[in-house]
Amino acid sequence: MENLLTEFGMGTSLRRGDYTEAAKRALQNALWHNSINLAELFGFPKTAMQIRVEIGVQHPDKVDISALGDIFPYGQTDFHVVQGGLDIPRPEGTGNPTIIANVALSVSFDMERAE
Repeated sequence: MENLLTEFGMGTSLRRGDYTEAAKRALQNALWHNSINLAELFGFPKTAMQIRVEIGVQHPDKVDISALGDIFPYGQTDFHVVQGGLDIPRPEGTGNPTIIANVALSVSFDMERAE
């Protein structure tokens, strides 16, 4: 596999304290940044894309990975949720914090074509 592209995104859950929603918004932010036709550039089908998804949040165990797969219209995803992002407490000290999730998407292809 050869990594050909990395894209970054950030997403938030402002009031609900929803780590999965913050991660989903970060993924959409990263994907909607561009319209790169990477598969076509190298003559591969889009289904051949290998997409490594790294998500950073303060509580990785609170991200439901199964709810994130539908964001990708094609390619094979591999999710990794790690400690990162930010939880910002409310100024009044009550309620859910604002959650910030950070995402890095790395797109790879097997550059060896089958004969």
